[in-house]
Amino acid sequence: MKARMIVLFGAVAALAACGPPTFKATLSGGAEVPALTGIAGTGSVTVTVDGMNVDVTGTYSGLTGAAQSAHLHGPGTAAETKPNVCTLTVTEGTPAGSGTLAGECLAFDIAGLNSGMYYANIHTTAHAGGEIRGQLAKQ
Repeated sequence: MKARMIVLFGAVAALAACGPPTFKATLSGGAEVPALTGIAGTGSVTVTVDGMNVDVTGTYSGLTGAAQSAHLHGPGTAAETKPNVCTLTVTEGTPAGSGTLAGECLAFDIAGLNSGMYYANIHTTAHAGGEIRGQLAKQ
């Protein structure tokens, strides 16, 4: 019985050490659909799963101007343009075109997220359809 308890405790500890599932995306103009060339902007987004909800954080810099909005879109592949499914809060930094993203998306499609079917996108005045984008991948 003691040996079973030790094995069970070890399994629980191993699962706890893994933490909640996370997904990451590197954002660039080249990942937009259609691809944007000559775009210096970059960014990164991290999505952490919390039950059926997801928490989103990210940073960006080098955009052509202030970020007007940011979203998670999907479900869709990296070659598709899909609807906004979660609006993120943009906090513009200094210089303009840099800042942070945050948000919580409730009752999210976790199966689709696990399948790589969602992407993050940041929109600017110059590129209203999106200036930088990245497909979320499980880490």
